[in-house]
Amino acid sequence: MRQLLVLASLLVAAATASAQQVDVQEFTLPNGMKFLLIPRTDQPNVIAAGWLAKVGSVNERPGITGISHFFEHMMFKGTNTIGTRDPQKDAEYRAQQKALRNQINQLSWTTQYTRFFKGEIDDPWNPNNDTPELKDLRAQLKKVMDQQQGRSSADAISKLKKDLAAVPKTDAGKAQGDDIQKQISKLELEQTAQSSIVKDEFDQIYTKAGGSGMNAFTSHDLTFFFINVPSNKFELWAWMESDRLMDSVFREFYSERDVVHEERRLRTESTPTGRFQEQFEAMFWISSGYSWPVIGWTSDLNSYTMDGAMEYWNTYYRPNNLVGVIVGDFKPEEVKAKIEQYFGRLEPGKVKPPQVVTLETKQMAEQRMNAEGDFQPEVDVRYHTVALGHKDGYALDMMSEILNGRTGRLYKTMIEGSSIASSARANYDGRKYAGGFSFNAETKGDSTPEQLEQAWYVELKKLQDELVPDRELQKVKNGVAADSYRRLQNNFSLLVQLAFAESTLGWKELNEMPKKLQAVTAADIQRVAKTYFDASNRSVATYKRKAGAATAGEDPDLAALPAPMRARAKQMASQLMQSTDPAELKQGLEAMEAQGAQVPPQMKPMFDYMKKKMQGRIAELEAGGGAAPAAAAPAVAAPTAAPATEKPAAKAKAPAKNAPANAAPNATAPKSGGQ
Repeated sequence: MRQLLVLASLLVAAATASAQQVDVQEFTLPNGMKFLLIPRTDQPNVIAAGWLAKVGSVNERPGITGISHFFEHMMFKGTNTIGTRDPQKDAEYRAQQKALRNQINQLSWTTQYTRFFKGEIDDPWNPNNDTPELKDLRAQLKKVMDQQQGRSSADAISKLKKDLAAVPKTDAGKAQGDDIQKQISKLELEQTAQSSIVKDEFDQIYTKAGGSGMNAFTSHDLTFFFINVPSNKFELWAWMESDRLMDSVFREFYSERDVVHEERRLRTESTPTGRFQEQFEAMFWISSGYSWPVIGWTSDLNSYTMDGAMEYWNTYYRPNNLVGVIVGDFKPEEVKAKIEQYFGRLEPGKVKPPQVVTLETKQMAEQRMNAEGDFQPEVDVRYHTVALGHKDGYALDMMSEILNGRTGRLYKTMIEGSSIASSARANYDGRKYAGGFSFNAETKGDSTPEQLEQAWYVELKKLQDELVPDRELQKVKNGVAADSYRRLQNNFSLLVQLAFAESTLGWKELNEMPKKLQAVTAADIQRVAKTYFDASNRSVATYKRKAGAATAGEDPDLAALPAPMRARAKQMASQLMQSTDPAELKQGLEAMEAQGAQVPPQMKPMFDYMKKKMQGRIAELEAGGGAAPAAAAPAVAAPTAAPATEKPAAKAKAPAKNAPANAAPNATAPKSGGQ
């Protein structure tokens, strides 16, 4: 009977795996840009559309680390058609900023670096250490950036508004208040006249046309831009995206670096384990481009030049290195015609993206990092393995599935059994040019990271010494097959999977991978467990609570999150508590709910946690409480948020050449009917 059950399970899994066939219509424009089309009517009248650049942090080099992620920001700053009320004035501002920043860089790289190496200053980029010449250059640069952004009188307006609030409610006070208000209005008009920027116009055009979920991400191996648009707005998408690929001007190039610095501070420097994890990554990857963080090193972020950025852009953002992905309710012949009309305008690149040639060096001895801080004790054990596409990668993937989940071995032995871990997880991290396998666990009660590490070695030895039973392996395979199938049901999920697959092994891997995973045997798992997990090939990070540090666990919702998410969730919740505007929070909550269906399953706990915290903060404010906690981290404005003192109307402009008839570059809704 048992053999019949196993055979039945095999047949079910095989049928599910073979049923996963993504039918892609592929074509390439004469300029080299490839497109992947998947027409489907599961979600009527909606198209998930995006394009990927086959470039990530691994393609960078010391001196420009993080620039791939920086370009992700730059791509939302507009073109000579979108995002400006005066292209000529805007170009003049950019030229002035470039000249000033080049002078700042040269003085920083020479005078300031020399002072740093001699021990005269502690940071060559800290404005507090500036020479008089550098201070003057920074002041000039700020003045030009403020003029471009319509903020030249922001400080004066802020002071006048404080004065206005202090005016007494009397007849004499009314006259004084009217006079102050006239001064404010005059300054606002003057700074608006100086400005060349229309804030957030790219987003406004899409939003008014019914678009949703516009965003982008950068990883080690790719950069991807995406949005959902109504089916009858596909032409708008084709024009908007081809326009920014053809005519991006990198507006606010220098001020946006401050935004990225703040992002780095929030994600890495202000989280309890952020800097330690960054250091562990740099220690683990010995020679490859995976050793630096996607967001880049601080000194490199400070050192970007416009000329260097343009060189990178013209290498990696040309059509021969780009792939468009379209999934949803559309007619292929109509979509293809619009793609040819708009993306066919892009000129092929003159420089072929160079091959990544530096391979990861073989690790010869165990590496260890011991960290202390205000965090729950945990351990992270990593091993070098293989890149995506290697035959052993599929067995390593299945090995992690055997270990993970509530029915997996780690949960049964460490969380339920010995109760030494509050969380435990294994992960095969296959990348384009290398790979790794990690075990991570967080302590529970009085247990120690050393106990977790030893418990891991016990589980590993079982996999090395004993074959995984057929029934256990088949149960995992069934779950993997079902998950693979479910991930194809949503347009957006399929869009992202196609982008990842195409950037590494090609989109056909999406159809082939389930079959390869189903073909993994218990002997394959035992073989890889014996091959890659030698002590000399491992790196271990131990995180311990520093003496006197506060204990965690005061927030049960936070404690319920997976361990890797907690530091970031705690930081975000702290930011949220700074907000005192319930209307603003409600708008943010609506935006979250609108994108809820697009949240990847692994990020759902974090999403639900933040949603609950936002709802609680709104209720608290509406009940009359809610002063921002004094100890909380300062709130950070959205990178593209317009200054509170300035909301100028977009100046009417003529449609750009080759723009669709229903695309209005002054951020008004297209004329044609919407969904």
